[in-house]
Amino acid sequence: MRYELTDHEWTAIKPMLPNKPRGVPRVNDRRVLNGIFWVLRSGAPWRDLPTAFGPYTTCYNRFVRWRRAGVWGRIIEAVATAHDGDVKMIDTSIVRVHQHGACITRNQRQSMGRSRGGLTSKIHAVVDGNGLPVRLALSPDEAHDVRLAGKLLSRLKSGSMLLADRGYDADWIRKLAMKKGAWANIPPKSNRSDPICFSPYLYRARNHVERFFNRIKQYRRVVTRYDRLAANYLAFVQLASIRLWLRLNESAS
Repeated sequence: MRYELTDHEWTAIKPMLPNKPRGVPRVNDRRVLNGIFWVLRSGAPWRDLPTAFGPYTTCYNRFVRWRRAGVWGRIIEAVATAHDGDVKMIDTSIVRVHQHGACITRNQRQSMGRSRGGLTSKIHAVVDGNGLPVRLALSPDEAHDVRLAGKLLSRLKSGSMLLADRGYDADWIRKLAMKKGAWANIPPKSNRSDPICFSPYLYRARNHVERFFNRIKQYRRVVTRYDRLAANYLAFVQLASIRLWLRLNESAS
């Protein structure tokens, strides 16, 4: 069936799943994960999950339970650490909230903001030189791009280079990079008076972060937000990112 994990992908992700040495044996992890990835890629409601993946409640409950346990975030961190590079890029992308996901009275707490097109959310991402995600976050659309920059860039390594667009041209971001021993190669805003060091040639590589957003938005559960809870939607973004990492490992081997 489409969207299922390949043998290589399953071999790579299996050791990073939680163990359950005691109690009732857990339902087949691979089948459940295939069901979760089917929902992620197709964008269909959980109730429309094909019977080949088992009861939809099992897939949904496993998705939520492992999200609460931080499993998806730990897998992202594990694969990103194993392939850490010297180039980091940060950017944001806006996604529209579907009407089925906008039924919570206090949307602000669920990272939803109102714009001309309706309710929207903003994905914040730091990627490596290959355009693969290192850190992810979510905020309302009206939040400024640099709002979560401090948190996302807290793990910059000495000797690395940070690429970002003019929206991130702030003195505190440059000082943060300098404190970490990194170089912020960010084009200056038109109103900046003091000269800075900037390389247009190296800046051309920043398109990899745009490619990352294009790739994860091929997953319909990401390109449109159907989830009421911000944590569930971010978990789908993490799952789409995990799939990108798994496919990189498969092609490299």
